[in-house]
Amino acid sequence: MASREERSLKLRVFFIPFFATGHIIPAMDLASLFAARRGIEATIVLTPANAALIRPTLQHSTTSGHPVELLLFPFPSKASGLPSGIENLAAVSSEDSSKFTKAIDFSRDAHDRLLREHHPDAVVADVHFWWITGIAADIGIPSVCFHVIGSFANVIMNQLWETKVHENVPSDSHPFIVPGLPEPKIQIVRSELPIFLRVRNHFTDNWDVYRRAQGESFGMVVNTFYELEREYCELFRGVDCKKAWFIGPLDLFSKRGDHDHVHKGKAERGGGESAAVVENRERCMGWLERKKVGSVMFVCFGSWCYFEDEQLREMALGLEASGMEFLWVVRTGDHGEHVKTEWMPEGWEERVKGKGLVVRGWAPQAAILAHEAVGVFMTHCGWNSLLEGLSSGKPMLTWPLVFEQFINERLVVEVLKVGVRVWDGFRSTFEKEKVVVPAEAIERAVRKFMEGSGTEGEEMRKRAAEWAEIAGAAVAEGGSSHKDLNSLIDELFMVREKTKDESH
Repeated sequence: MASREERSLKLRVFFIPFFATGHIIPAMDLASLFAARRGIEATIVLTPANAALIRPTLQHSTTSGHPVELLLFPFPSKASGLPSGIENLAAVSSEDSSKFTKAIDFSRDAHDRLLREHHPDAVVADVHFWWITGIAADIGIPSVCFHVIGSFANVIMNQLWETKVHENVPSDSHPFIVPGLPEPKIQIVRSELPIFLRVRNHFTDNWDVYRRAQGESFGMVVNTFYELEREYCELFRGVDCKKAWFIGPLDLFSKRGDHDHVHKGKAERGGGESAAVVENRERCMGWLERKKVGSVMFVCFGSWCYFEDEQLREMALGLEASGMEFLWVVRTGDHGEHVKTEWMPEGWEERVKGKGLVVRGWAPQAAILAHEAVGVFMTHCGWNSLLEGLSSGKPMLTWPLVFEQFINERLVVEVLKVGVRVWDGFRSTFEKEKVVVPAEAIERAVRKFMEGSGTEGEEMRKRAAEWAEIAGAAVAEGGSSHKDLNSLIDELFMVREKTKDESH
């Protein structure tokens, strides 16, 4: 344990992620990078239930000699009307979504108290918590906004917000070009836009507030690497922020170093430490060890997205008909209740036994994607998932569902050309408008990746492997992300020294 004098000499940085697994994991990754640097004390600020998700990672950081401290604050369950223990977006039912939105706003007072009481030297906060910029300015410390989605999606959403071009198309399914972007031209339809751009909601009301807070902050950190989104990073840098550091893929930084240390860390990221999580981890990795290189398709749609029974049945039949081995993660129901199996076609589990593994709940995605047995990734196009897929050199079958995922898909399919859509029919970010994707479409998309040399699938595999090398170079010493990390840390140290000099 460091002495009080030693701690006072360290740069104390707080990391405050949003209440969602896809935000907490990269924030923890970033905090770990800071903690590994000499002279820095990194603290992640979480509510109790969310802290449980990263307990193994916190313990791992301690045993590795670079501990990330944990500071807890109570989730405003009572004030927002949410049941006790429901503190993460993935656990919130659709009926309680408005209460969750209230809980976000009710967190402001807790953040204010924590920052004033502990007075860190700097704070890195999720963009959702826009008020932290003002609190930090009031107590005289730099506030860095943290974006867990890439520059491509951010720039496109800002362009649509400014131009309103999507409001002038004749229908939700009428394609239009997003203006003001580099080649290739990005075409999309209104039905596939984030909901805040389609109807008024909490994000619509606060979008300008978020952007203003970003512009007033010390700068922005984006979980990406410059080479991946070069032109979009430049566009992002020129809008809404004083400075921008592109530090990613954050999960790939954790791959550097000792093999056993890395394997253990990646397998534990974000799952918690319950018996079910440990069992799933062991099942997945043990099953993959028995498979040939590149023979398995990993099917996973993140911690928040879910499907109705009819769609799950079609998916099961499509995966079976494709003939490819698969590891399929099926999300648990709201509040973690036991997953039903009525959706499974009769005799299906027996027919795919040995060829397919169905995992209910959580699975160690980063470790699975890094495994050599995995050859294809069917994904919802969440930004963390795309980065993990690219970092591991996996081509993708894209099946976006919500948020900015349909925009991310354009990057994968049209710009990088490392993926193909599962379904070319009508798609929507509104749950009530979603159509069931038939088994035949799923089978057809999978078979594109099973064809031999010289085919579309083979070309995508080559490009994906190239991007994995570029991503690895970005996080290596001297790489673009490594340099941006050093630059940010150096600037925060300089701000502290300047503040000390001015106070004397």
